[in-house]
Amino acid sequence: MKLIALAGSMLAIAVTLSAQSYDDKAYSDPAYQAKVRAALAEVDKTAAAGPYQPNWDALKAYKVPAWYEDAKFGIFIHWGLYSVPAFGSEWYPREMYTQGTPEFKHHVETYGPQNKFGYKDFIPLFKAEKFDAAKWAELFRKSGAKYVVPVAEHHDGFPMYDCSFTDWNAAKMGPKRDIVGELATAVRKEGLHFGASSHRIEHWFFMGEGRKFGSDVRSGEYETFYGPAQPRPEDSDKSAAANPDTAHMNDWLVRTAEIVDKYKPEIVWFDWWIERPAMQPYLQKFASFYYNRAAQWKSPGVAINYKNSAFPDGTAVLDIERGKLDQTRKWFWQTDTSISVKSWGYINNDEFRTPGSIIGDLIDIVSKNGSLLLNIGPRSDGTIPEQAQKILLDIGGWLQVNGEAIYGTRPWKTFGEGPTEVVAGSFKDTASKPFTGEDIRFTTKGKTLYAIALAWPTSGKLVVKSLADSPVKRVDLLGVKKTLKFKRDAAGLAVELPSAKPNEYAYAFRITQ
Repeated sequence: MKLIALAGSMLAIAVTLSAQSYDDKAYSDPAYQAKVRAALAEVDKTAAAGPYQPNWDALKAYKVPAWYEDAKFGIFIHWGLYSVPAFGSEWYPREMYTQGTPEFKHHVETYGPQNKFGYKDFIPLFKAEKFDAAKWAELFRKSGAKYVVPVAEHHDGFPMYDCSFTDWNAAKMGPKRDIVGELATAVRKEGLHFGASSHRIEHWFFMGEGRKFGSDVRSGEYETFYGPAQPRPEDSDKSAAANPDTAHMNDWLVRTAEIVDKYKPEIVWFDWWIERPAMQPYLQKFASFYYNRAAQWKSPGVAINYKNSAFPDGTAVLDIERGKLDQTRKWFWQTDTSISVKSWGYINNDEFRTPGSIIGDLIDIVSKNGSLLLNIGPRSDGTIPEQAQKILLDIGGWLQVNGEAIYGTRPWKTFGEGPTEVVAGSFKDTASKPFTGEDIRFTTKGKTLYAIALAWPTSGKLVVKSLADSPVKRVDLLGVKKTLKFKRDAAGLAVELPSAKPNEYAYAFRITQ
């Protein structure tokens, strides 16, 4: 282990390097190194300029933008080379080199051995010939989403944008289109906010299994695409050897900064592996750069999404993967989950969630001071699966009637009531039991309270126990023109329901106090 100053750093932040070594062709080109040095200097200059300095104490001055707290619902997009084989999951590029996996077996049987047909060989097959950013953006608007976050680069190391630090990207190969740039323009034209996701840091280990046998990952000819391809450490391993090295962390920083400068995203989303101990100064540097850049743009506000404990509370926005919380969180937060069950990226024969289950999750999350980022996985030709489109439009139909109980709201003194317990934590999105008509969630907007029944009450009445001691002047059911009759006593607020349901899913009651 040795300590080296961050290359090109004007702030001279020392970082601990990994003891691992490999043939570093990916980062050894003199022109690339000069470009990285210049980009790091610009990051340092912006970070030093303020108002946000690159340390956690200073970054606690960060405020979540009001537009984000108001938006409540966004669309996540996992689309890349992995949509060509459409098998297993978006981790196909790793698993196709992992001996003994179904992906490995499928790859050999379908395409041949990995030294003859490697992951790189999917690039010319990824044509995106039916991709229409304007149609996507229109669908997202109709779904009721207020922001859109495509994956700009996944673990596989193939940027879906015009990345100047590698020729292995969608603008120069495959579709030869700046997918992220086209989406940014189309999404903003529809009046939605635009973000971008980077999983670049995970590329450190992602192709590492391909080094264990005679695959094309071992070929120096493709090092600039497949490298570094190191062994994957356990997530619990916090030793120096488990960290990416300085070259890779610098590469992560300049690539992410380029996404910011080229596309001005209002959200930058990171996956879990930024938690590596050596990444801490880099995270502070990036946050300082990004928040300061947004101030230079006079942006309405930006946000960083992170997992677990990569950022301290109050410096960015916590994201919980395929899961929820069981209580209201003081700090605004987000769930990212997928419309599909088996994979984030498109695969053949995937399963899809029901619109009602997603709407129920959205309501529960919003009542606890959160937002829902719902993922879709387009096919390799650029079309969105028809079942996914229908689900999005169903959600949009519900929000068209009930959106006033979601958008622009804030938590009430309690998130809700009812018998169904939500299982908290990541990867628990299907662990909770279905909601009932006795499960109610609350949101507020000004002096108006919304009580949202997560299913239609079977008794013919909505009983809100939490309002036993609160004055109520009027109750309306969104989607129904007639004001509802009610009475309040020690047992709570009892509201008489209309004979017909206004929609198929959850039911939002506007309560004037």
